Amino acid sequence: MARQKQFEYEGHYVDRTSKYRIKQTVLRVVYHLFTFVLAIVMLYPIIWMVFSSLKPTTEIFKTAAQLILPGQTTFENYVNGFRGFAGTSFSVFFKNSFIISALSTIGAVISSAVVAYGFARMNFKGKGFWFSCMLVAMMLPFQIIMIPQYLLFNTLGWVGTYLPLILPQWFGQGFLIFLNVQFIRGIPYDLDEAAMIDGCSVYGIFLRIIIPLIVPSLVTSAIFSFMWRWDDFMSALIFLNKPITYPVAYALKLFADPSASSDYGAMFAMSTLSLIPIFTIFLTMQRYLVEGIASTGIKG
Repeated sequence: MARQKQFEYEGHYVDRTSKYRIKQTVLRVVYHLFTFVLAIVMLYPIIWMVFSSLKPTTEIFKTAAQLILPGQTTFENYVNGFRGFAGTSFSVFFKNSFIISALSTIGAVISSAVVAYGFARMNFKGKGFWFSCMLVAMMLPFQIIMIPQYLLFNTLGWVGTYLPLILPQWFGQGFLIFLNVQFIRGIPYDLDEAAMIDGCSVYGIFLRIIIPLIVPSLVTSAIFSFMWRWDDFMSALIFLNKPITYPVAYALKLFADPSASSDYGAMFAMSTLSLIPIFTIFLTMQRYLVEGIASTGIKG
């Protein structure tokens, strides 16, 4: 009798375990299906743009419910796009974007790390006030400051050059400073004290202790800064006035002419190529990006 009850109990236990596993499997399948559908919805504009770059311009907007796949595949859009306009090849615009983005990123990462170290480790008068000012400035839309900036840079004679796009990045960026401050605060202060005992100065602590420990935060800062500068259209529109100095973000607009026919095929072709650096950086630096955002440093 006891053995029969034991068999009944074990059978009931196995039955509950099977139901639990089936439930978990169903939930997992539903979750992955929902995620897949959501990913397709989010990626659809990019997929449509890539396939449209392989279509003749006359077929891109033929019907509202057209198929994504091109009926006639052509690479002429890429050839026409690289020819550029006004005698300037599109490779020049890519070079300009790389120069602006690279120099701006270097300055933003270095200056933001230095300022963040001051906020996280130094004690000075008005520290909380200046940190609050930085947070407020970070929340201001660019449209509020672009007119004062233009008047200032025009007075300095910088309009028409890359200085208004690059030089401000060398004085720290609010979001990057805040990101690095949070990361540095997660590093035990005992490491600083141990370095001081060994004769390390404040600058030595920053270079030998802090910098090696905040590499994920620095890489994350570099990724964000490069992406922001690469996609910056408004600054180029305001401060640059010669086609040979235009970056990719601004040059793409010139394919659309409201007073005549627009070469959308070439525009989509060059837009597709302009995504390659961003995707390459994201795929190669994804580990550092996730770690830099999710982590807050070493815990003591």
